[in-house]
Amino acid sequence: MTTLTSPPLAPLLERLFADAERTETAFRREMDQLSPADRAGRSGRSEDYKTFYMTHAKNVHLAVSRETARFLYMLGRSCKARSIVEFGTSFAVSTLHLAAAVKDNGGGRVIGTEFEPAKVARARATIAEAGLAEFVDIREGDALETLARDLPDPIDLVLLDGAKALYPRVLALLEPRLRAGGLVVADNADMSPDFLTVVRAPGGAYLSVPFGGDVEVSMKV
Repeated sequence: MTTLTSPPLAPLLERLFADAERTETAFRREMDQLSPADRAGRSGRSEDYKTFYMTHAKNVHLAVSRETARFLYMLGRSCKARSIVEFGTSFAVSTLHLAAAVKDNGGGRVIGTEFEPAKVARARATIAEAGLAEFVDIREGDALETLARDLPDPIDLVLLDGAKALYPRVLALLEPRLRAGGLVVADNADMSPDFLTVVRAPGGAYLSVPFGGDVEVSMKV
């Protein structure tokens, strides 16, 4: 048995995934009723990301899929990650998988960041309910500020799952501390072409492959 597949985390995750499906289905229906121009303005890839996340998606989980979440746990365990940074905590579905990996690796810390205060409060409460609070530090505010200081060295694993327009800038903040062989997992990476240009550059700092259609997995060389 693992932390991921045992109480209290396992039943909690089932509840969270059900909540995520409910909120995201409602959000997709709302988006489908908009004109293409309005839909683009309410997209997470928009440069006006604060309006999107703090207004339009305030109550939407925007969680990774079940498969991606389990993949994150497996990556964290296989690379023996003890220092993980997550951009875009939301309601903490991915955070819980990463924290479970850290716990099962013998300890460490997941640093998450989220600028919607209500989501931060919910995420912290959920992490405490899972019994994983000692392994997680959720920072409230803009990631370009919260991840610009007090980071672990080295970082073993990075998850990018926030505003897509910020992926290249967040990666640039973390890259100096990301160890050789460290991993970067980007959800909905196809929505950030500038990020893909960086990690897929021939002879660049990363080896990178797509996974599951909308996830990019990159290793720092």
